[in-house]
Amino acid sequence: MSIYTNFIGWVRSWSLGEKEGRQHVGPSSQLIEGTAIVGSDGALQLSAVWGCVERIAKTIATLPLIVYANTDGQRTVARNVLLWQLLHESPNSRMTPVEFWTALLLNLLLRGNGYARIERNGAGEAVALWPMPADQVEMQVLEDGSTVYLYRIDDDILVLSAENVLHLKEMGNGVIGLARLDYMRATANEAANAQNAANKLFANGGKPTGILMIDRVLNKEQREAIQKNFAEMATGTSSRLYVLESSMKYEQINLTPEDMQLLTTRQFTVEEICRWFGVPPVMVGHSNVTTWGSGIEQIVEGFYKFTIRPGLVNIEQAIRKRGMTPAQRARYTVEFNFEGLLRANIKDRMEVYAKAVQNGIFTSNFCRQLENEPPLPGGDTLTAQVNLAPIEMLGKMEGTQNAGTQDTVSQ
Repeated sequence: MSIYTNFIGWVRSWSLGEKEGRQHVGPSSQLIEGTAIVGSDGALQLSAVWGCVERIAKTIATLPLIVYANTDGQRTVARNVLLWQLLHESPNSRMTPVEFWTALLLNLLLRGNGYARIERNGAGEAVALWPMPADQVEMQVLEDGSTVYLYRIDDDILVLSAENVLHLKEMGNGVIGLARLDYMRATANEAANAQNAANKLFANGGKPTGILMIDRVLNKEQREAIQKNFAEMATGTSSRLYVLESSMKYEQINLTPEDMQLLTTRQFTVEEICRWFGVPPVMVGHSNVTTWGSGIEQIVEGFYKFTIRPGLVNIEQAIRKRGMTPAQRARYTVEFNFEGLLRANIKDRMEVYAKAVQNGIFTSNFCRQLENEPPLPGGDTLTAQVNLAPIEMLGKMEGTQNAGTQDTVSQ
């Protein structure tokens, strides 16, 4: 086999390579050999994984997804269009928007890809979105470069064209996303082993192994009887008082260094898992890093900007590319309302509103709307600092003031 053939084979097995046929989402080889496969069900039994996935999925799923109509360069909220009903109110007959996006994001975060089947009406507009478990979907690239999706349900296979699948992708080769859970197998396996070791240790009441020494030789029956009578000295939770006879001595075997470092290992694996998901450890209850109130505002703001915001843009662009028709793309824009996550405290908000209103940037009613307050008469007029007068009156008021000053001087 030539070097060129070896090179081509290596590239085709590489996760970022391009190839026809079935697309693979996991690594072609394991960095650490012998690591057990921790599936989605197993990974979600690790509290750090559950916490990271829940924090990202629910944060995004609970954000309002707004449809805007573009008219003569102006954007207005389009509440009376089919797209609004689909994305903001009811993605399908079974789910609320929060339930739908949570399910889709759960697959995206663990398996690298979130799939939803698009149901369309006669005009080609999407009328329903049905999530498909990533483990039941196989993506294939055809000879002409187009893609199809095979959705396996029991013994049936549903073949879907790319236009009928909303496909959210993690980072990858652009065709398919890489499965985070497959790449973090070593970390998840380490966390599972540490948790298993902790369970075994504490299942024995935290009692270390011990040796019972006797100054004479015992037969098989005597050894079994002694082991049965004094087993709880090293295992179990009983706190009995044992009386040793005939020069018997009990010597405790101390905890191994590995046992003594178990807590440190478990703390480290939490930080490692959080690093895989881009979630600050403090946000999943890991108090070893920082505590609430100690720089937490900056930590949360960084989480919103560097983890949540890229996820929102990914969803917005996927909806625009696959979920909207060309006519809808020309007329409408879909965006998450992200500003609510970045709201400052009430003191800072009032100061920003005051400056914006005093400088003719926002109207009073616009600021009241941001605070969920009803509009007031006259509150839709832009004002400026000069007595908060209407902005179109500034020139007239300036002339009046100058005239009044001249009259005063002349007098």
